Amino acid sequence: MSIEPEASEPRWAVPPEGGWTADDLDTLPDLPRHTELIDGSLVFACPQTLFHSRAISFFGEHVRAAAPSAMETISRFTIDIDRHNRPEPDVIVLPRSVVRSMDQTRAPADAAELVIEVAADETLTRDRETKPVKYARATIPHYWRVENHDGRAVVYVFEREPASGAYTSTGIFHDRMKVSVPFPVDLDLTAITPRRRAADLG
Repeated sequence: MSIEPEASEPRWAVPPEGGWTADDLDTLPDLPRHTELIDGSLVFACPQTLFHSRAISFFGEHVRAAAPSAMETISRFTIDIDRHNRPEPDVIVLPRSVVRSMDQTRAPADAAELVIEVAADETLTRDRETKPVKYARATIPHYWRVENHDGRAVVYVFEREPASGAYTSTGIFHDRMKVSVPFPVDLDLTAITPRRRAADLG
């Protein structure tokens, strides 16, 4: 009877002393897609829900349409905060001048004008607590958090207050989101999770 060789453990399963670095995300073999680096630890993406997928597509499309022509809107792209933090916001808006190559895998966090995170049950603490602190320290002026409340999208909007260096809430939006900064945006949030038709319910 032949004995199957044991599968080798991936190199990223055992972190080095001091944790992984931002550069490691580009060099570690066989990392799962959309892996983030938070405080030197690898954070793997959970299976994506339909709400998460629809919300990312919605904001990617509509924010891109509303943003000034000098700005680039990118979905699920990593940003360098520091040596041990390279998160992947669901949507980011940054100057086109920062995008220099189609082979580029990341952008400097301090260049971002806006970051959007679509929260899930597994990411709620990171999106409400961990990431906003890091984004504010990286001097990103605007942060939006999108949550699913009983099948409807709710958007929490924050702006960085220069004196404290922390985010302050500037609005909570349920069915319609209308803001003037970082650029004018008027969104029908009900389009993210449209109500089921009567025929579908029957």
